[in-house]
Amino acid sequence: MDPIDAELALAEVRIRRDQVVSSTLVPTWFWLAIGALMLLFVASIESRIPWLIATGSALYGLGLAAAIGVVAFRSRVQVRNALLGLRGAVAITVFALTLVAIGLGLGFALEALGAPHPATIAMAPVALGTAFGGPRLMAYLRRLMLSRPLAGAR
Repeated sequence: MDPIDAELALAEVRIRRDQVVSSTLVPTWFWLAIGALMLLFVASIESRIPWLIATGSALYGLGLAAAIGVVAFRSRVQVRNALLGLRGAVAITVFALTLVAIGLGLGFALEALGAPHPATIAMAPVALGTAFGGPRLMAYLRRLMLSRPLAGAR
């Protein structure tokens, strides 16, 4: 194969990989929606008002199903786990566990201090962390996946 043809073929492969990686990442609006839905759900539960709990739970369930459905149906391909790698899995795990730790720690502290609606207040930074951290996580995962060599795992 001619070196110029080989270079063009590699460029095409890189372009296709970029398209696959970009099309499989979770969009920014999803993270904003999930953060808002979590806050709505916790606030409705903590209200202890039966009709508000039922409404909030239904809206959470429907909103979550709709958001996941749109993202899942828009994605035409699925990234192989090898492309994400251990660093990607660790990043996702650390992101999720950090948000859980913030929510639980703050919630229990606020409850111990006798604050009104401690779970709802504690959910606010978790929702913000989800809304603004989710896109950053996706950007990191995109860079990570695109840094992998074309032929094999790193």
